[in-house]
Amino acid sequence: MFLENTVNHKEQLGWIEVICGSMFSGKTEELIRRLKRAQFANQNIKIFKPQTDVRYDEKKVVSHDANAIDSFPVSSASKILDLIEGVEVVAIDEAQFFDDSIVDVCNQLANIGLRVIVAGLDMDFKGKPFGPMPNLMAVAEFVTKVHAICTKTGNLAHYSHRITNDDELVLLGEHKEYEPLSRAAYNKIDG
Repeated sequence: MFLENTVNHKEQLGWIEVICGSMFSGKTEELIRRLKRAQFANQNIKIFKPQTDVRYDEKKVVSHDANAIDSFPVSSASKILDLIEGVEVVAIDEAQFFDDSIVDVCNQLANIGLRVIVAGLDMDFKGKPFGPMPNLMAVAEFVTKVHAICTKTGNLAHYSHRITNDDELVLLGEHKEYEPLSRAAYNKIDG
């Protein structure tokens, strides 16, 4: 049986893809992988990140295993709209650090026909939904949840457990500040 293509190309607009999960789950790695595929297809891409994220590099988006791609640090989500001329694919890393206006910005970008790829933590270190991420997941056409491996049990981890005593919601960190934990391991520590 022949199946017809169900995409109406006359009406097709852009879309939003969200990559979410805990720290050390490969969110940025997956973002970079998708962008490199778009570059290989000769698509014009532009990557943005919060200006405050300078853990590995001031200008580049860098994964924990040191894969990197050039990016544009921005002080607010609205600045992205000023920097998209000639772009077909817009990527945003560490979206949880933007305010709720990032949701409207992503919708505007998709509505003008752009592919929007967003990566961010879905939960904070307390296990609560993080910033605009739940709303981004709700409006996205595609959501990919990636998982780390629990440092205590070896099972899939989706919690970012903070090892330090700092109680600030936003604490940029790495292996010295956080560890990925499974539900069972997280509940033993936090419960």
